[in-house]
Amino acid sequence: MRRELRDARSAFVGAIAPAVRHALESALADWLLPHLGKPGTIGTYAATGDEIDPASAQSAASAAGWRIAFPRVVGPAPLCFHHCSFAELAPGFKGIPEPPATAPTVVPDVLLVPLLAADRAGNRLGQGAGHYDRTLASLRAAGPVLAIGFAWDMQIVERIESQPWDQPLDAIATPASFHLAGPGARRCA
Repeated sequence: MRRELRDARSAFVGAIAPAVRHALESALADWLLPHLGKPGTIGTYAATGDEIDPASAQSAASAAGWRIAFPRVVGPAPLCFHHCSFAELAPGFKGIPEPPATAPTVVPDVLLVPLLAADRAGNRLGQGAGHYDRTLASLRAAGPVLAIGFAWDMQIVERIESQPWDQPLDAIATPASFHLAGPGARRCA
């Protein structure tokens, strides 16, 4: 299923012009900002390949007073978030851009989550390594965190079978809308 979803995402992104892609990715900020509440720390990611790029949303959130943090992969442990600029990121785990280990560590209040697919109940299919599920479980055990999946509209599917260890998203932002997740997820501000 992951291969099929990756291929569909790749075909979708490959069929749109770079200017259209940028416009769609920029639209994420318009959907995200009204749901964030008062500024805190946003854990985000550096997009790779066909993932939707949260850079415009990061810039808009930063301009609104939010601190931006990026994840580092530390083995099978939950992701560790560090406050740094995009320019400080360097290839890390599997070539994914990540912050230097010396950057200040922070605990995000909001987590922007990449995905392969999600359903409207907040179930998410990721890359398969479980990094975000472990991270969300750890963050939620320590206190509230708002998990918002970032996706192309075509990545919203009818249903994803969840497993006991899967952590639901609270919402999903796409270029065309902001979907609140099912009743078990935390509501947005």
